[in-house]
Amino acid sequence: MARWQPDAPRRLAASALDLFEENGYENTTVIEIAERAGLTKSTFFRHFPDKREVLFGGGTVAGLLTEGIASAPPAAGPLDAVADALDALGRTFFTADRRAFSRRRQAVLNAHTELREREALKRIDLTASMIEALDRRGVPSLSARVAAQLGTLVWELAFDRWIDIDNSEDFGPLARQALAEVRATGAARQ
Repeated sequence: MARWQPDAPRRLAASALDLFEENGYENTTVIEIAERAGLTKSTFFRHFPDKREVLFGGGTVAGLLTEGIASAPPAAGPLDAVADALDALGRTFFTADRRAFSRRRQAVLNAHTELREREALKRIDLTASMIEALDRRGVPSLSARVAAQLGTLVWELAFDRWIDIDNSEDFGPLARQALAEVRATGAARQ
């Protein structure tokens, strides 16, 4: 690929994933990732601080969730605002053309402790981003924390279902289904 072609971050992520699958995460270098993508090492570092981050979207998901919460209808409650954000995430990021990549990416993450740790930290960051976005909407602190934590759980459930090889449903409806299940569990008498 020529260096001038667009979407360097996506090309770098695809190259990294291929190399991680072929050679293992530990045996792949930033230089190899950049070369496979037809780019330079300096281009890699313009987009990502290290090779772990190449599979985590550089904050894209957190930004989309924050925007989705901000654009939810003013009358939406905290959990409904999070649900609107998850719907938006499904329309713009977890699209059908990304499903196979996401499935492969998750398999690589599951195989490497260092990447699972980074994924856990990213989920903490996603929760914090949702809390901040809900706070800007005027949601009381405790309600914002609970809604964001539940939103993260819903995101995890929906994502796991979305990447399941036997599933073909879109992310948004899966998130709505997971939210309904979480709400029903919370309302159930123990």
